[in-house]
Amino acid sequence: MAKTQAQYVCNSCGAVTSKWAGKCDSCNVWGSISEEPVSQVFSISKGAKSSSKKIEFHSLASAEENLKRLDTSIEELNRVLGGGLVTGSATLVGGDPGIGKSTILLQMVAQIATQGHKCLYITGEESVGQVSLRAKRLGLDSAEVELASATNVDDIIAALRISKPKVVIIDSIQTMFVPSVESSPGTVSQVRFSAHELINAAKSQGFCLVLVGHVTKDGQIAGPRVLEHMVDTVLYFEGEKGYNFRILRAVKNRFGPANEIGVFEMQEKGLVEVKNPSSFFISGKSNNVSGSVIYAGLEGTRPILVEIQALVSPSFIPTPRRAVVGWDANRLAMIIAVLQTRCGVKLYDKEIYLNVAGGIKLTEPAADLAVAAAIISAVESKVIPANTVYFGEVGLSGEIRPVSQSVPRLKEAKKLGFTNAVTPKLSEKSPIEHEELVHVSQLQMLLK
Repeated sequence: MAKTQAQYVCNSCGAVTSKWAGKCDSCNVWGSISEEPVSQVFSISKGAKSSSKKIEFHSLASAEENLKRLDTSIEELNRVLGGGLVTGSATLVGGDPGIGKSTILLQMVAQIATQGHKCLYITGEESVGQVSLRAKRLGLDSAEVELASATNVDDIIAALRISKPKVVIIDSIQTMFVPSVESSPGTVSQVRFSAHELINAAKSQGFCLVLVGHVTKDGQIAGPRVLEHMVDTVLYFEGEKGYNFRILRAVKNRFGPANEIGVFEMQEKGLVEVKNPSSFFISGKSNNVSGSVIYAGLEGTRPILVEIQALVSPSFIPTPRRAVVGWDANRLAMIIAVLQTRCGVKLYDKEIYLNVAGGIKLTEPAADLAVAAAIISAVESKVIPANTVYFGEVGLSGEIRPVSQSVPRLKEAKKLGFTNAVTPKLSEKSPIEHEELVHVSQLQMLLK
């Protein structure tokens, strides 16, 4: 017989407990545990037979499949996806409210529809009229895209069996619900079961499923963490307020490279691709100011040049401020400690502000050398030559460690007119002439 009882689920990580608590023991988040009813079966008839099915195993060679991809006609989006949408795949797109998730997806399905593929856009947050108004503003109202407003997953799957689409957009997964699950839409159980049913439908019917996900205040996709494990690709839309550019980053991709980025600019007619993001990010650089350094970075497989700015000023408080935008604050603290201990640069009484110009967020340790050079330049009020790029990882003993993909970084720098580079020792032949390339093995060499 079936009996309904309560369970307690963490809305942050999806952990299930038998009783309520103020803090989740799994993810240490306060106030995230909520009660959800769940129906469980406590007894099974003794004569019941198992409906098991024989599993067929294959060799590694025979299991190979040729992936069929749909061209989105948006080069930056194709780059992030690894070449386009894979048939039967599930993609999760997250980002802050108003960042442009619905806009880019509407542009995508409009382009795919022009190729003769049937595309459905199902919204649970807006009415069909609101989506139509957005499409008209973007100049896409003539696209052969079918719209619907629905939240019942059973009704959606039944409609998909009849319509047989090629691409389906669900905006958003937090508004969907499965009637058999006894909880309200947006809860952990509903998000998990709704995603499971829709992904199974995509795999069995062979259409491309794209789910839009809300994010928390920390920038993570709301709902259970298992949601990101269920899908094939996870994309995050990033962007800073006050900037028109947007960065689409793949944090997980079963069909292509992870951490690949696509750069877009928000304009009146929607999101426009930025073909050369390096020149876009360094376009406003001033050549006669200390504390400004060009960093040759790598995002996914794409080399990209970014300006790193540092400002060092005297402090009038016992604990000087350390503020950083676009980089890891803990990494900055480490670089400051190495400069003070290994290089003798006095920073204990200085306020230090670090900014990655353009609002892009850097995660590579290869930016260490550029950050250290920017701080030294700001402290000594020396202007770094405008035609020089920096990259390299700094160790705790002050050594400069090699980084991967040095040649693509230098090729990108040379293409944009940067003729000098300060790098760790390279294991590959550099595209920049040897006399224009400075190898540093210790951080102290930057002070000479």
